[in-house]
Amino acid sequence: MRERRSEPQLSSPIADPADPAGQQDQKAVPGAVDPSSVTPDEQVLEPETDPQAGPEEEELPPYDAVLVLSFGGPEAPEEVLPFLRRVTAGRDIPDERLEEVGEHYYLFGGRSPINEQTRALRKALHDELRRRGIATPVLIGNRNSDPFLVDALREAHDQGFRKVLVVTTSAYSSYSSCRQYRENLAEALDELREEGRELEVAKVRQYATHPSFARTNIRLVTEGVRQIGQDDDAKLRVVFVTHSIPVAMDDTSGPGDGEGNLYWHQHDELAHVILDEVGITLDRSIEGALVYCSRSGPPSQPWLEPDVNDHLRQLREQGITDVVVAPIGFVSDHMEVKYDLDTEAAQTAEEIGLNMLRVPTVGVDPEFVSGLVDLLQERAAEERGEQVVLQAWPGEAMPSICAPGCCPNLRTALPAACGRD
Repeated sequence: MRERRSEPQLSSPIADPADPAGQQDQKAVPGAVDPSSVTPDEQVLEPETDPQAGPEEEELPPYDAVLVLSFGGPEAPEEVLPFLRRVTAGRDIPDERLEEVGEHYYLFGGRSPINEQTRALRKALHDELRRRGIATPVLIGNRNSDPFLVDALREAHDQGFRKVLVVTTSAYSSYSSCRQYRENLAEALDELREEGRELEVAKVRQYATHPSFARTNIRLVTEGVRQIGQDDDAKLRVVFVTHSIPVAMDDTSGPGDGEGNLYWHQHDELAHVILDEVGITLDRSIEGALVYCSRSGPPSQPWLEPDVNDHLRQLREQGITDVVVAPIGFVSDHMEVKYDLDTEAAQTAEEIGLNMLRVPTVGVDPEFVSGLVDLLQERAAEERGEQVVLQAWPGEAMPSICAPGCCPNLRTALPAACGRD
């Protein structure tokens, strides 16, 4: 088992900070695409006329559709409680507690931003596929809200699709960020099979270690450090944030015969690489830490720490005046980002006099989207039997087909698609 560092502190390797002349004192980093202009539309995006598109291919052989599998979220206040009941099904959580969590959504009109973000990602994937001359349609299926995964796959079958390639909106390796999606796929396929609908489904590998994910995050954090307006590295920190999970879940994350703690390790590696690259690019000595948000569950159950708010308070006590908050654990600006960081953490920073800048998530950044399409083409080439070199940085490439015992369900063993067990 890997040994998690007891101290979250990270640092870049550059010894001497440079004079950051010309840096602008801004509080918003460009690069985030507003998905509000992307409206719900038909599940299948028909090919459009694009003068810059390449020569059109038949599809993405052997797959005839791509499906973006997302967590989902409520679209209106009356959907919040039913959504939370679905998310927590089987855990005996009373409605009173769910109503407390629901207040996070009610602050934003009862609507989670994740659905708009997912629609924006689908459109971006469609456009990049078309730019490469690939006419494969792109669908959306959600685990916990409409359009539900089983309904999306049923519609795909009824439209004549038989082999579907899935990309999830979760980059890292753990039960909740990988295997649970695979369990949902297996359950949906079983339900369709009982209806007489047969589908083959594959998924692209977890992409926390794909170069495009790293490069996009490096660029966004570099821009944030440039813009926060603090030229004294001793007063500046980068705070890398991801979703906390139970310690036991992290201990068992990764292949069954692996070292465990892969969820933490992937974040830790990426955070180190980002600091290294930021330091080299800006000729500065930047320090940072990996911290967590969105803890839930009983107080008796240990979860990954430290909490982002506790860490911010600790930094202020140490004399830090400015922080660049980088939500590297999230693909888009959904509720954990908008509430836990933009609301709670921002309030904490304001209360203690800490200047905070939150950089965008990778979202629909063109470099990130291009990397996802690379992964779609990579998986299709694997399925065709071609020899494929898996690109990875930092760390090792995850397999497209998960190994036995990978990221196990610690409550109940359930069938999971796209794996060897």
